[in-house]
Amino acid sequence: MIFQSIRMAFESITANKIRSFLTMLGIIIGVIALVVLVSLVSSASDSVTEQVGTLGTDLLTVMVMDDKGNPLKQGDLAELSQNPAIGQIAPLTQTLVTARHGYAEEAATLYGTYPAYGEIYRWEMKSGRFLKTPDIDNSSYVAVLSLEAAEKLYGQQDPVGESLLLDGRTFTVIGVMEEDTSLMSVMTTSIKIYAPYGVLTRLSEMRGGISNFVVTPSNPRSMDEAEEAVTAFMERRLRNDSDAFYVFNQSSLMEVVGTVTDMLSYLLGGIAAISLLVGGIGIMNIMLVSVTERTREIGIRKAIGASRGSILFQFLIEALVVSLLGCAIGILLSFGLLQVATLIAGGLITFFLSFQVVVIALAFSVAIGVLFGIYPAYKAAAKHPIEALRYEG
Repeated sequence: MIFQSIRMAFESITANKIRSFLTMLGIIIGVIALVVLVSLVSSASDSVTEQVGTLGTDLLTVMVMDDKGNPLKQGDLAELSQNPAIGQIAPLTQTLVTARHGYAEEAATLYGTYPAYGEIYRWEMKSGRFLKTPDIDNSSYVAVLSLEAAEKLYGQQDPVGESLLLDGRTFTVIGVMEEDTSLMSVMTTSIKIYAPYGVLTRLSEMRGGISNFVVTPSNPRSMDEAEEAVTAFMERRLRNDSDAFYVFNQSSLMEVVGTVTDMLSYLLGGIAAISLLVGGIGIMNIMLVSVTERTREIGIRKAIGASRGSILFQFLIEALVVSLLGCAIGILLSFGLLQVATLIAGGLITFFLSFQVVVIALAFSVAIGVLFGIYPAYKAAAKHPIEALRYEG
């Protein structure tokens, strides 16, 4: 009976192709709106989450706004690192310099830090090495180049072991990093070079102390304990003035990103669901027209013994088939649109068709087909056979 009802539904749909397609169009547009919008947000969310993850989720960033006339020194960081809740710690300061090699000259951002900084962010080296403890202890004039810096200043030549002028000071290149595709790298316009912290403070004649450093916990599961230890140390160091510094827990950024993208998905999904409801109204309208057109057919079927249930089931199946066909076409078109969006994004974001969203769209389409098909089906089943046979149309 089910297969016969489905066959009859397809015969009815193909008998009025244009009308059937226009009926499906509301569902097609609704499904495209739901699938594409939610998939775009989901893909963008995953991309942003991945980029934020490259910044380190088990990471604390400390910024000093007011040192109270007693600048934070490297010895203070050494003292803080003795706390059992603290894993690695590294200061970071920066200045703009002019980098020269041969005839090549580029504006660059020179960062001063510790070897732990590269370990915290798990940086990979293309050639050479990153900073080491002896470089810090000896205030060696050594530099680590980003891949972009190496290519602009040295071309295809391996710069490791070569000299480099930074604001007229000679540095020896000890390493080249792998390409950095993180969010922070995209936001930085100048090329990046890394040197020992003490060398940079001397080069830039910085009179202040450390104003920015990063900390990791000794155990990734004890972020709160590490944050408490850092906060207590800074309060003690800065005369119990909690406004003189700020401790940013990187994991909280992931939570904020997740909350914002979830809300955006629900919002856009709700808007798209309204489009599906409009499509459902179109289905109900056409099904009512179909019931009216096929009144004599209904009368004949009832006259030869068809039950009210079978008539209701047939028209309900027809509404459901229209809705599901529109859903299938909408999903296929959504896949194509997402591929086009990926090409337009130029590889920065890969937009994908989420299986979960497809299931939601399918469930919505089934619900729309049943919800808006039940009344026309009931109206068809309720017709009196004698009156239906007398109907002239």
